[in-house]
Amino acid sequence: MFIKLKKDHTCLVLLIFVLFFSRINAQELPPINVFTPQQYNGENQNWAISQAQDKTIYVANNVGLLEYNSAKWTRYNSPNETILRSVKVVKDKIYTGCYMEFGYWKKNGLGILEYTSLSKNESISLIEDEQFWQIVNLDNWLLFRSLNRIYIYNTLDFTFTVIESKSTITKLFKVDNTIYFQDINKGIYKIVNGKKEIFIDHSITKTELIINIFNYKNKLLVQTENNGFFEFNNGVLSPWDKNINKTLANYSVYSSIVLKNGGFAIGTISNGVLLLDKNGILIHKVDQNLGLSNNTVLSVFEDNDSNIWLGLDNGINCINSNSPIKIFNDSKGQLGSVYTSAIYNGNLYLGTNQGLFYRSLNNATKPFTFIEGTQGQVWCLQIIDKQLFCGHNSGTYIIEEDQALKISNVQGAWSIKTIKNKPNFLLQGNYNGLNILEKYNGNWRFKNKIEGFDISSRFFELINNRTVFVSHEYKGVYKIEIDDSFTKAKSIEVKAINKGLHSSLFKYNNSVYYVYREGFYKYKPNDDKFAKDSLLSKSFSPINYSSGKLINDLESNTLWGFTKTEIIRIKPGKLSNKPEINKIALPKNLRNNITSYENIIHIKNNEYLLGTTSGYLIIDINKFDNASEFIALKTIASSVRNGKPKMLSLKEKADLKPNENNIELTYSLTQFDKFKVAEYQHQLLGIYDEWSNWTDDATVLYRNLPSGDYTFNVRGRLGKNVSKNTISYQFYINKPWYASNVAIAIYLLGFILLILLLHYFYNNYHKKQREKLLSKAQRDLERKELENKQQQMQFKNQQLQQDIDSKSRELAISTMSLIKKNEFLNSIKTELKTKDSDANIKSVIKIIDKNINTTDDWKFFQEAFNNADKDFLKKLKNQHSVLTPNDLKLCAYLRLNLSSKEIAPLLNISPRSVEVKRYRLRKKMNLPHETSLANYIIEL
Repeated sequence: MFIKLKKDHTCLVLLIFVLFFSRINAQELPPINVFTPQQYNGENQNWAISQAQDKTIYVANNVGLLEYNSAKWTRYNSPNETILRSVKVVKDKIYTGCYMEFGYWKKNGLGILEYTSLSKNESISLIEDEQFWQIVNLDNWLLFRSLNRIYIYNTLDFTFTVIESKSTITKLFKVDNTIYFQDINKGIYKIVNGKKEIFIDHSITKTELIINIFNYKNKLLVQTENNGFFEFNNGVLSPWDKNINKTLANYSVYSSIVLKNGGFAIGTISNGVLLLDKNGILIHKVDQNLGLSNNTVLSVFEDNDSNIWLGLDNGINCINSNSPIKIFNDSKGQLGSVYTSAIYNGNLYLGTNQGLFYRSLNNATKPFTFIEGTQGQVWCLQIIDKQLFCGHNSGTYIIEEDQALKISNVQGAWSIKTIKNKPNFLLQGNYNGLNILEKYNGNWRFKNKIEGFDISSRFFELINNRTVFVSHEYKGVYKIEIDDSFTKAKSIEVKAINKGLHSSLFKYNNSVYYVYREGFYKYKPNDDKFAKDSLLSKSFSPINYSSGKLINDLESNTLWGFTKTEIIRIKPGKLSNKPEINKIALPKNLRNNITSYENIIHIKNNEYLLGTTSGYLIIDINKFDNASEFIALKTIASSVRNGKPKMLSLKEKADLKPNENNIELTYSLTQFDKFKVAEYQHQLLGIYDEWSNWTDDATVLYRNLPSGDYTFNVRGRLGKNVSKNTISYQFYINKPWYASNVAIAIYLLGFILLILLLHYFYNNYHKKQREKLLSKAQRDLERKELENKQQQMQFKNQQLQQDIDSKSRELAISTMSLIKKNEFLNSIKTELKTKDSDANIKSVIKIIDKNINTTDDWKFFQEAFNNADKDFLKKLKNQHSVLTPNDLKLCAYLRLNLSSKEIAPLLNISPRSVEVKRYRLRKKMNLPHETSLANYIIEL
C-alpha cells in the first residue's frame, strides 16, 4: 500500500525548506579556470590578451605585461610605469601599447623578455596624452591605435604612416585582410593603400559605439554596444534577424570575438560573457553567479585550443569550451552533495544529502525541482520492475514524476537488490541489517527483517538466492545463509580476510569481489574463500588507492572504479577472458566526488554523469583523448649559496663557476584545460641518472652540485600520454681552483717533491739511524771489548791477586820458616852455650851464627816481598828518604803485620830491641802520637 507524503502546512521549517529548494537554477558549463590578481601578481584590470606560437598567454594588465605558460605567471612592468592597454603577439615579438609609448618585447637567450620602443622613432611625434588601446597586424604591417591616430608600422623597412582623426577612433576591425575602424559621428572607414575611405555612413555607425565587425556567411555583421547585430549587405545596414538581438538589447557590450566553430563570445560590462552558436543562438550566459570572478569583461580571446580567455575588471578567467567535461556547480549550496542519480521517464533525478531533485533530461537549462517529502539524506536511486526506488535515511520511497510514495519506514536504505526466481521479493540493506520488500497486490511494501543479523549492510551481494555476503569496512566480510522463508539467518560466518577503510563488495560477471587498499579478492565457491585477483589489483595500486566503491553498469557490462588520479573503466575482453581496462585521467581533487560514495550513470551517447560534492560533472569519454603536447624549457638560473640567481642562456651550454652550483630549471607543458593535469619527470645525467617520479611541479632545483659535466632531461605527460618531445640542456660546473688541472699539476709536482723530500729525509733519517746504530754497535762493541778487557783485567788482577796471595803466602811461609829457623838455631845456640865449651861446640855455634846471617835471609825476603808488594819499599823510601835499609826491613815486616815478637828473630834481636826500633822509626817518619805505626805502613 502506497503512502503519499504531503507537505505539512503546519511545519514552518518544512515550508521554508520547500520554498528554498523548490527550484534550483544552474547550467552545465565548461570548466572555468579562475586567476586572481594575487595569483598572477598584477592589478585587477586586464585590457587585452594574445598568444604566442608556443601557446604562452600574454595579458595587458594595469601594471604591465603578464606571461603565463600554464605552470607559472611572470610579470614584466610597463616600460614607463603606466597602464598597459594593448598586446598583440606576432611571430617571436610581443607588441604592447600604453600611455605615450608603444613597442615590442622579445625573449633574449636567457628566456627573459626585453623591451624595444618603437614610439621613440624620429619620424613620428606623439600627441599629448596619447594612449594606445589596440594593436592589429596585417601581413607585414602593425597598426597601433590611439583615440585620435592610427600608426601603421612597416616591419620590412621600419617606416611609419599615420592616419589622423579629428574626432575619436573607437576600434580597429580586421575582416578578410581588410582593416576597418569607426570614427565616431562619421561612420565606419576602411584603410586602402594606407589611406582611410568612408565605408558605412549609416546613422547607426555614427551614433552607436561599434564593438566589432564579422564576416558572416559572406556578409558583414556589425555589432553595436547596446542594440545587438546589424547586417551590411549591398550597401544596406539592417538589424540581424536573430532572436539574440532581443537578448542583447538588455546588455551593454564591451568586447566580442568570433570563435573557430563559427560561434560568438560576447563580453558585457555588467553581465559576464554570452556564448552563441554559429546561428546566433544563446548557448550559455556565464556570469559571476556561475563561476566568473567578475561580470565586467574588458577583453575576449580564443587560444589555439579553443579556450576562451576573459580579461576582466577583476581577474583573468579561462573557459575550457572544448573540454570533455561540463560542470553543474551548485555554488549556493541549495542542491548539496550528489550521492546517487538516475534517469527515469525522461527526467534526471539527483539524490543528495539534502533530498531528491529532478528536471527534464533534454533541457539542461531548466532548473532542478525539489520533490517534497524527501528532505534529508538520499542513499540510492534504483530502477527495478520499471519503477524508481529511492533509498533514504528515513526509509524507502517509490518515485512517480514529482511525487515520493513511502513504502518502508526502516531507516537507512543503503541499497536494493533483486532475488533470482523471487520476482515479488527484494533484498534491502539498511542500518539495522537486511530486510525484505515484497510486492503485494501490485504494490511494494516492507515485509520483514532478516533476524539474527543486525549489522549495517551497505555493501551486500547475493549468490544462490540463499547466500548473502555483507561487507562492513570496520568488521570484515560476513557470509550469511538465509532460510527458505527469507525471515532469519541460519548461519553467519566471518570470512578470514583483511578489513580496511573504504573497502567494499560488488558483483561482476556473476562473481563476487571484495576490494580494499591491498587489492581485489574474488570469491571461489569451490574453496569457499576469497583469493586475490592479480590483474584487477594491478589497476588499483595501494599508493593510488582512494576508494573501494565500484559501480557495475549492467546495461553496458562496464565496471567503474575510482583512484586518486583517474577513473578506471573495466569491460570484458573482446577476444579473450582478459578484461579490457581503460583509464581516464581525472584526479580526485578535480572531480571533487565524495570518497567511498562515488556514483556515475550513463546519460546519452558517450556522456556520463559523475556526482560531486557541489553538483555533478558531465563527462564525454570520447573527447578524453589526453592528446600529447610539446614541453618547453622556460628559464635556467644558477646561484651561489644564499645568493641572487643568475639567468643562463637556453641555447648555449653553460660554463659555470665552482660556487655557482645551485641550478634551478623551469619548464612547462603548455595547456590550459582545468581537468588536465600536466605532470613532469626529469633526470640529471652525471649524478641522478634515473628518471624521477612524476610530479606536477614544473620547477626543479639542484643544490650543491659537485663539479662535472651534466645533461638535464625533462619530459611531461597529460594523463597517460607522454609529451611529444624530451627537452635536454647541458651545463658544466668547473672545478674549484684547488681542484683545477693546474692545481692538480701543482699538487702532483708538490706530491712528487714531497715524495723526494720524504725520500731524502727518509734516507737521511735512516742514514743517521744507521750511523746511530753503527755508533751504538761500535760503542757496544767497545763496551764489550772494554768489559772483556776489564773482565780480562779483572781475571788478570784476580790472577795477579792470586799470585800476590800465593807469593804473600809463600812470603809468609818463607818468613815463618826463617823465623822458625832462626828461633830454632838460637835455641840450639843458647843450649850449646850452656854446655861446656869445647872446640867442637864453638865450631857448631859458628855454623849456627853463619846460618842466622840475616843478610842472606834479608835478600831472600826482600826478593819475595817485592814480588808480593811491588814498589812498596820504593814508595816508602820516596816519602821518607831518611829511612835506612834496617828501617825499610822493619817496615816490610810491619807491612806483613808481624808482631815485635815475630820480627825479633828475623832481625836476630830481642823483642825489646824491636820496640826500640819501632819507636825510632816513628820519630824518623814524624808520625803523630795517636797514629799507629803498623796501620800507617799497612795502609800506605
